[in-house]
Amino acid sequence: MERYAGKVVLVTGSSRGIGSWLAVRFAGEGADVVVHYFRSAKEARGVAAEVERLGRRALLVRANLSREEQIEHLFDQVGEGFGRLDVFVHNAASGRNRPVSEIDAKGFDWTMNVNTRALLLGAQHASRLMPEEGGAILALSSFGSERVFPNYGSVGPSKAAVESLVRYLAVELAERNINANAISAGAIATDAHKHFPGIEEQWAEIERRLPYHRMLTADDVANLALFLCSKEAEMIRGQTIRIDGGLTLPIP
Repeated sequence: MERYAGKVVLVTGSSRGIGSWLAVRFAGEGADVVVHYFRSAKEARGVAAEVERLGRRALLVRANLSREEQIEHLFDQVGEGFGRLDVFVHNAASGRNRPVSEIDAKGFDWTMNVNTRALLLGAQHASRLMPEEGGAILALSSFGSERVFPNYGSVGPSKAAVESLVRYLAVELAERNINANAISAGAIATDAHKHFPGIEEQWAEIERRLPYHRMLTADDVANLALFLCSKEAEMIRGQTIRIDGGLTLPIP
């Protein structure tokens, strides 16, 4: 099935982790893909090569999403390379992984700029590149937006703001046939989690509490993303869809 044949998809933070898998899965369904990265150039080139192996075009763009002018550069490159954009997936995320009492103003601002402000500015630029028939905006969130996770005191609030912003985007862009939703993904083992202190013990506890028999995977998230950005989901608007294998359902 090629739901995205002839479409252009931008996935921020698509050099590694969930973002890389999203880029490849969209290409597998016919999309040309903009592979965005900041530090992981080698990995980004590998993702672009995989997109091209699937017979689709890949555009590789480096940009620091904490800086407004580089966000503008990213979308300028999309416009020059493809002339349009159909799906904007804001997956890139960063943060200061430490207790709230140890988060400094610079670290908090960095987190909010990359995780939340980049969604706002990105959505503004993306909407200008989307055709008259519309498009889709998707943001990646996490259960830390509404639950307390150790050393998540900067990222969690930024994700809560992301979910709120998605609701405003969905309403204000509806008249232009642009949809907006978010995915709140549960625990997925990626390289990003290696930076959290004590993650091994926390991961073991998460696995112990799972009501289902396996952990969430990037493929599970991609399946949901491909649906939410398609015409099949046009009446799902401004929602944050939780996908966690039931992890957050039981009361301790």
